[in-house]
Amino acid sequence: MGPEEYLGIRAMDGIRSHVRTATPDVELSRLNAGAYEAGSLAMTVTPSLFGEGKLIEVEGLEAMNDAFLSDGLAYLQHPDPDVVLVLRHAGGVRGKKLLDAVKSAGWPVIDCQPLKKDSDKTAFVVSEFRAGGRRIEGEAVQALVNAVGANLSELAAACSQLIADATTAVTAETVERYYGGRVEATAFKVADAAMAGNGPVALSTLRHALATGVDPVPLVAALAAKLRTLAKVAGANGSPATIAKNLGMQPWLVEQAQRDVRRWTPEGLIRSIQVIAEADAQVKGESRDPVYAVEHAVTVIATSASRR
Repeated sequence: MGPEEYLGIRAMDGIRSHVRTATPDVELSRLNAGAYEAGSLAMTVTPSLFGEGKLIEVEGLEAMNDAFLSDGLAYLQHPDPDVVLVLRHAGGVRGKKLLDAVKSAGWPVIDCQPLKKDSDKTAFVVSEFRAGGRRIEGEAVQALVNAVGANLSELAAACSQLIADATTAVTAETVERYYGGRVEATAFKVADAAMAGNGPVALSTLRHALATGVDPVPLVAALAAKLRTLAKVAGANGSPATIAKNLGMQPWLVEQAQRDVRRWTPEGLIRSIQVIAEADAQVKGESRDPVYAVEHAVTVIATSASRR
């Protein structure tokens, strides 16, 4: 249940693999809840001549018609012990009555919500590498999320490639070699240089990115993400582990932000947040010159970072 397509596909694949391992001769059937015809579910669950177990996968519950809702509710009253029924709901209120019935009956529900926070994506990467029997350094995790984290299926594919290719622990340099040319990675290179107070490198990287067709919007987004992290950590008290738990961040990322914030004054941080908010509006349509807007923001941030 949930709109993240990749997690939904992986959950369905995992259940299918598990059922086929337990029952190699299982009969697989697929139904679509949006185009469902009344009585189809009852016909599909009917035992076959040879008595094999059945696996029935139903897609599109978020668009289910009334016929499926009625038949699904009826089936839940008397489920067949030789049938595995998998229901895929991509989100929304349609079919809530059936979902509530599934939950109240105690059947397992796999959550497929999008991973919106960086902390969720970094945890996902760590779990992928752990499952693959490979080690990845903390900075490499963040570099990978920065480079390919906008799309979960791409992030999972990147993890699979690095796990397959790596012979030792994956480092930030390894990630840079594989994915450093992506737009997201370039945006964070600009942000890292600006946040470190290195204006010349930030501006030269920025101008190269713009010259090769990178849109100003992800560049501003990367700067904003860095500033948000810094502002959160700057105003937090406690150990890195405590701050990380309270803010939903990785402890090593908190430690890095605590090191970075030493080169900032409160006034410089406030000024930078203000200028990046203005740049965000300008690159999204409020200015006729979005390139100048992002260059100005990078200059202000780099200058503010180097002031003590």
